[in-house]
Amino acid sequence: MIRGWYIGSSGMNAQQNRLDTIANNLANVDTAGFKRDTSVSKSFPELLLRRTEADGVYTHPFGSADAAPIIGKLGLGVETNENFTEFEQGSFRITDGTTDFALGGEGFFAVETPEGERYTRNGNFLIGKEGILETKDGYPVLGENGYIHLDRVQKEGATLNVNEDGVLVISGKMFGEGDVTVDRLRVVRFDNERYLKKQGNSLWKANEISGEAHIAEGRERPETKQGMLETSNVNVVNEMVKMIEVNRAYEASQKAIQSEDTMMSALWNKVALAR
Repeated sequence: MIRGWYIGSSGMNAQQNRLDTIANNLANVDTAGFKRDTSVSKSFPELLLRRTEADGVYTHPFGSADAAPIIGKLGLGVETNENFTEFEQGSFRITDGTTDFALGGEGFFAVETPEGERYTRNGNFLIGKEGILETKDGYPVLGENGYIHLDRVQKEGATLNVNEDGVLVISGKMFGEGDVTVDRLRVVRFDNERYLKKQGNSLWKANEISGEAHIAEGRERPETKQGMLETSNVNVVNEMVKMIEVNRAYEASQKAIQSEDTMMSALWNKVALAR
């Protein structure tokens, strides 16, 4: 009976982890470029139940056989295996902002942080005080030649245009100059993007399993869309349905523990009376 407590509690812990993941998804439903997480659980290794009355091995004309055959299996509970991210493409929201970008396909923008190079799908950028293209948190967005300097865009009459390949062009015709190519956005891909580590603030970190970042070229490179942002791929209705499922599963495990506790109390009372 005590084993039932542990099995029920393992189920409650697993459902709690699922609920935390769902809550985080719902909290970021309006975060540009956010990718929903899914919590996956697995069962502990099962025990094989054998008949113990006739333990041993017996022989017969064709060889030998086990005198304690397997009569079933006993589960030992469940645990959270991993939280993985679903990189399904989000929809696009038109903002008409000249420094708002979205990627139409797999890939990431590269940004520079105090901890090193990080990656994001959130293209809600701005031009900082020093004339550098930055994220909302002040991290410089990287081009293929380093920081992207857009000082001249802040001048009256200068406009920024970005084509589908991510090339940034400043038009300064008002100053008697033609179009000036500044740089190309550093859009990267990974060998195993599924294993990228979320760091917070819409940033991702590479690791040994995901592989190092490499610049996306050719068909591998996603289309860059200016004046748009990629919305979160979280479906509120689906997440609410999952939340209801989690609550019911949690209550079922809780009731199992209560039932085990009631049976154990009855057993102890009967043993006490027997003495």
